[in-house]
Amino acid sequence: MKSVKIFDWMLVMLFSVATEAALAQAPGNPPSQSLPGQPPATAAAGQPVDETTYRQQVGYMLGQSMGRNLRENQIVVDLEGLIAGLTDALRGTPPKWNDAQLQECRQRFEQEMRMKTTNRVQQMADQNTKQAQQFLAQNKQQPGVQATASGLQYKVLKQGAGASPALTDTVRCHYRGTLLDGTEFDSSYGGDPAEFPVNQVIPGWTEALQLMKVGDKWQLFVPAELAYGMQPPGPPIQPNSLLVFEVELLGIAGR
Repeated sequence: MKSVKIFDWMLVMLFSVATEAALAQAPGNPPSQSLPGQPPATAAAGQPVDETTYRQQVGYMLGQSMGRNLRENQIVVDLEGLIAGLTDALRGTPPKWNDAQLQECRQRFEQEMRMKTTNRVQQMADQNTKQAQQFLAQNKQQPGVQATASGLQYKVLKQGAGASPALTDTVRCHYRGTLLDGTEFDSSYGGDPAEFPVNQVIPGWTEALQLMKVGDKWQLFVPAELAYGMQPPGPPIQPNSLLVFEVELLGIAGR
């Protein structure tokens, strides 16, 4: 199977997002709220339209949503070229440029989008790093917060009296993970506790678990270099995000 190139993937994603967004505002779905003093945009909502008008609406709906996504992704296109490309593809008309010319354009576009994405990610990461540094500097002054040499900060919420796990142990925990703004991205509460080897989690957890005792419940403040760094698992975790966890050590396998 051939791999999907960045250019093709981007076009598919743009069209998919555009279609999904457009269908959310399609006839029969709740219209978006109009501005005060303006009539609703769907004044004739609920009234059937003829086939010609319906097809015009579908085309406009998809085009509007695709245009919005192009704008939001800062993709600058020539409007006449976009319309011509769509028209030729839909009609089966031979393309205006030959394969070699379009391939060269495709490669240049891929490089351009790669650079834009890299710059955008780096800006996001730099902002998150600055925010984390400011937070950690203030947080370590808070009552009960302790810091280790690695930069990990923690606060004991409940003290246990059990054993501490070793690096090669498997532990059983309840946990909740949030971003600095309180957004929860993972939790074991509401289900069974999680079981995992101490040496197969993010470095901040590996360090903290070996300091904890069974029965402890800690709040961890994990800087990016002890979490996911520039390679987060996905939204809502961003590159260089500081993560906050509540971790409750319930037991150690085999003990």
